Amino acid sequence: MAGYVDKVGQDIARWEARGLVSAALGQQLRDDVAANHGKGIGFGQVLAVMAALLMSAAILILIAANWEEIPRLGRVGAIFALIAGGYLGGAFLKLRDHAALAEALWLISAAAFGGGIALIGQMYHLSGDETQAILVWCVGTALAAALLRSPVLAAASVCLSAAWASWPVFSFDLEVNAWYPLLLAVLWAVAMWTRSLPARHLIVLSLIAHFFMLYFDTELLVIPAAMALVSALAFVVAVRGGDIVDRLSGLGEGLAAEALIGFLVGMFTLQAVFVDEAHFAWLAALTFAAIAGALVIGGKAGRKVRWLAYLGFAVEISFVYIATVGTMLGTAGFFLLAAIGLGVLAFVIIRIERRIAASAAIQGAA
Repeated sequence: MAGYVDKVGQDIARWEARGLVSAALGQQLRDDVAANHGKGIGFGQVLAVMAALLMSAAILILIAANWEEIPRLGRVGAIFALIAGGYLGGAFLKLRDHAALAEALWLISAAAFGGGIALIGQMYHLSGDETQAILVWCVGTALAAALLRSPVLAAASVCLSAAWASWPVFSFDLEVNAWYPLLLAVLWAVAMWTRSLPARHLIVLSLIAHFFMLYFDTELLVIPAAMALVSALAFVVAVRGGDIVDRLSGLGEGLAAEALIGFLVGMFTLQAVFVDEAHFAWLAALTFAAIAGALVIGGKAGRKVRWLAYLGFAVEISFVYIATVGTMLGTAGFFLLAAIGLGVLAFVIIRIERRIAASAAIQGAA
């Protein structure tokens, strides 16, 4: 986000130099950008959040270790006091312009809320399983994030939603929760309201993982095929859509990068299914062509897209080698084709990087 602010600042300076906008209007534009976009996550904020996580673990372990020695009413009161104290204290610090410390206290309260669910449920022998407890924890954290407009709590609620959706998988039950996309839609609204960019990125990646697991649950080939198709369309829209798509998604260049991830996951899944069939050859060719197309039309979208395309090409080369060595091509033939392919890719990469560097130099000179 800081890179976006710097880029806009350079554009405004250029417009002022050319007389397109007045100095007063230019300053108003800078003030608006600064007011509506964060300054990024500083090292102090990272340390504050890490300290909050460690403090949360210490408090919960301390309560659990002495749980039987604390009177029942005292247990409930201590938990509610910890939750309320963290949220109210964080709100006070937020008003005092200590945002990082406020987020840390709110994170401690959210952790205490989750621990309280487990401890009170155990104390009163409440019915239910772990997934229900995690869902309540997720909803409560998301509600707190919306009320406090906390981007950290919004990201935490997405992590809890992923834990809720994947808990059956960790319990060796591959049944995928069909309601998970609906929960992610609600959390997307919370992420947009709180302006939490990490939460939005986590939601997109969680959605990709959800459909990947859904295929293993149902074995319907339409799922990876649809994932690849929708992701390809999303990539084109992200690259060609301009500022409108950026404002609607709020993901910046991350939308194109995550769309490319979704496409590669879908195509790799299809190739794994048809690895011993004739369909594998044209699926591999389509993947190579799509990666090249992503470099050509989306190379300027950002370094993330380019490096993901390079990584996807390397993985695809390895995939083709494992699938075909000793069968169709043989080792020597494969390495010959791989050398040609890598040479072509190197040529394309050099041209793209030079074109991007030349474009940046021209803009800087202007």
